[in-house]
Amino acid sequence: MPNKKDFFSFQNSIESISDKESVQTSNYLESIKAFARLSNNSVYIIDYKEKGFEYVSDNPLLLCAHSAKEVQQMGYDFYIKYVLKKDLDLLLKINQIGFDFYETIPLNERKNYSISYDFHLKNQEGKIILVNQKLTPLFLTDQGKIWKALCLVSLSSSSHSGNIKIYKKGNQKILEYDEAKSLWHSAHAIKLSDREKEILQLSIRGFTIDEIALKILLSNNTVKFHRKKLFEKLEVSNITEAVSFAKSNFLL
Repeated sequence: MPNKKDFFSFQNSIESISDKESVQTSNYLESIKAFARLSNNSVYIIDYKEKGFEYVSDNPLLLCAHSAKEVQQMGYDFYIKYVLKKDLDLLLKINQIGFDFYETIPLNERKNYSISYDFHLKNQEGKIILVNQKLTPLFLTDQGKIWKALCLVSLSSSSHSGNIKIYKKGNQKILEYDEAKSLWHSAHAIKLSDREKEILQLSIRGFTIDEIALKILLSNNTVKFHRKKLFEKLEVSNITEAVSFAKSNFLL
């Protein structure tokens, strides 16, 4: 069984923080709390120096019937308790390959990268859900180590755990990790047409197929055709999954 210390790589070990580095964090949690109030995602902050959670939002998705304060106090023990065993091993692997990857990035670019992956949580009632987690650096030390990171957790649109991807701000290129071959490769970037985006956006607003057809001056069958092609492109089976996938993969 993994120990919570296993989640903290020696590559990113932080023994102390200088006065210059600590100035970065002046009152920053107020901004995070404001963001959490407006987000449909669970939000939390990892502090790699303290090896725990500095902040956990009240969104119930991540909490597994605990309070946000309880999860914050549990820290990585929360994952050890509620993540399925095979996915615990996956999270440890993601930790390692993630820090290995960050070692290859110039220091001035490290804040531009985010990592995304899926894993299973089993709550206190025994219900298993698949969630997606996105992690991005908030503050770095002068040596480029990740001091604090922002994490967003939402329901996954996938059917299985893994799906490890790295995104760079302002770049359409996506890197995907091949677990079988243990290497990163460039993933095919999905691009939605303006019509597909329009149909997704109207669906998010609750419009039915008939209402969408009326709104964009197309026949019902044409809207159904566009939706069918969209589902095939995103490899999903319904509009709810399509919306979730599009949001999770920054397509809207």
